[in-house]
Amino acid sequence: MSTESTESIELPPVAPEVLAEAVENLTLRLRKKLDAATEGCAAGAGLAADGSVTLRFGEDALVTLRPGPAGTITTAEQATCSCLLAPRCLHRAAALGAAPLADAPPEPVAAAGSHESADPAGPGDSAGTTGSAGSTESAGSTEPAAAVEPADRVGPAEPAEPAPALTAAQLRAAGALWQVAAEALAAGVTAGGAVVQAEVLRAAHTARLAGLPRAEAAALRVVRGLRAARERRAGQRLGDLTGAFRELLHTAGLLASGSADPALTGTARRAYAPGGSLQVHGLCREPVLSATGYGGVVTHVLGPDGSRYSVSDVRPGGLARARGAGSASVALGGATLDHAGLARGGLRIVGATVSAEGRLGAGRGVRATPLPGISWTERPAAALFARPAAEAVAELSADPEGAETALLGCDVTVVGAAGEHLLVRETRPDAPLLRLLPAHPHPELAHTQNLRRIAAYPGVQLRVLGRPDLDRTATLRPLAVGPVPGAEHTLRLPEEWLGRADLGYDRLQGMHFPTGAAAPVPLPAAEGPDPLADSPLWRVRRLLETGVAGGRRALAEAARGTSSLAAASYGPLRRAGLTAAADLAAALAAEADRRPRDVFGRLADPSPDGYAWAWLAAATHLAAAERSLIAASWAADPSAAMSAAR
Repeated sequence: MSTESTESIELPPVAPEVLAEAVENLTLRLRKKLDAATEGCAAGAGLAADGSVTLRFGEDALVTLRPGPAGTITTAEQATCSCLLAPRCLHRAAALGAAPLADAPPEPVAAAGSHESADPAGPGDSAGTTGSAGSTESAGSTEPAAAVEPADRVGPAEPAEPAPALTAAQLRAAGALWQVAAEALAAGVTAGGAVVQAEVLRAAHTARLAGLPRAEAAALRVVRGLRAARERRAGQRLGDLTGAFRELLHTAGLLASGSADPALTGTARRAYAPGGSLQVHGLCREPVLSATGYGGVVTHVLGPDGSRYSVSDVRPGGLARARGAGSASVALGGATLDHAGLARGGLRIVGATVSAEGRLGAGRGVRATPLPGISWTERPAAALFARPAAEAVAELSADPEGAETALLGCDVTVVGAAGEHLLVRETRPDAPLLRLLPAHPHPELAHTQNLRRIAAYPGVQLRVLGRPDLDRTATLRPLAVGPVPGAEHTLRLPEEWLGRADLGYDRLQGMHFPTGAAAPVPLPAAEGPDPLADSPLWRVRRLLETGVAGGRRALAEAARGTSSLAAASYGPLRRAGLTAAADLAAALAAEADRRPRDVFGRLADPSPDGYAWAWLAAATHLAAAERSLIAASWAADPSAAMSAAR
């Protein structure tokens, strides 16, 4: 079979269960060679004339990947090898292991007459959870096909029905997932190769079949994080993998203990329920780009009562689609609007379908007509900018999952650039410095360039709408900016922009800024107090990340003897009043080093359960303490946060 190209060929995404089965079918001898075979095998990939991808292993083995209509490998028959051992061969498993993991396939929507768009990626989305524009690996989620309201709509509380007990299959799946997650944590990045990852994928697939999509999504994030760490990909952060392990162990551990909280089981994908007639007005739009090759746009809109909705158009296509979708037509009820027009306009929708996250569906019975847009100074948009940012962040910190999709508005004065940040100060008395970071760091998107342009105009006043980053102190990732009402030294945007610029699509120019110099704004010598960086919690964080990177043995060795992570180093934690953090860290170090052996030198307790529970306890406490410190960094007196973190 001839190939058209052998340069920069991307392997098609592979369903997790297909990869897990391929690794499971290998003999023990071949499994030991799998990591070495996988490394670098994608470099020689070629694209055949029929769209299949080929990988050559020596002279006698040619692996062919034939993706389906969706562009993914979903069955074992779509991956073949020409060698004599196929399909139980090393070449086929290595080729599948080198390909990216596919998101969970969407399921049909149960509502009759409805053909909704199942966007597999969106800002802050992941299967089974609601919530990191920072997340680049995303999948759709499903909600029960019942009448739903957006999560931010406030109404009278209804009596909650008791959640049904977990089935025996769900308990077994959760227990198996906990076991492989604990083993993967004990192995760490250094020993978490293809075989360990395949075991997690197999347990994740079992969890999906048992109806535990949140646990499956958490397992997939761990596997993707292990891959990124082992391949030393650019932008990979050990802290992200630490958070993924915490989420997986937390979810699997509670489910295995019999907890039937619906928030723990999750939902399989977004399903749309009847929403009646709606009137919505645009706020802004943002590009979406995932690491699994999806791209598109999400336009945020508001209802008259302040309920937040969104219209998304995310499909395979990567960067090119993310850039072009901002001006693509809105596929909603025959509306004659594109996403740029919707972001500054509105819609009257009849027969609307709405997901529990507030996404508007495009069913056959939906009809939509355009409406004039509203400015940010009019209701209901004005309410987003009406209260101090610190109050909004404190409320969001109590619900971290909902915070990942929340929008926050505030009026700020530009101070200037400081490293990778754009420093601004909220225009309120005694407000702290805030840090603005690009909502998406890809250089081909307009976010970074626009922030650099704004940094060149210290003193200019802006109205900013963005998403708070609850992993960093006083950090906001802006999606759109506009002029501050009544301010003299503020933006001068074209009338057709309706008072805002979408930072992911619109490009600010010199003509959009005021002429003349603003009042001088001194750039501080330091960025101000950072309660998270100034606290001794970094000692616990480093201990946890050491365990993730090197496994149980590395953590035990680092915390033993005269190491800086020895028990004596927890003195600063106790002196700062963080005695619970110190006790949990010391218990984790002791558990990591506890390896009892029998008279023959064999491990008497080889189970990693105790170590995993000790690690999870320390990680959960650390996450809660850091959330308190980060929320306080938005307030006028960040020093008050330490008491909340204790």
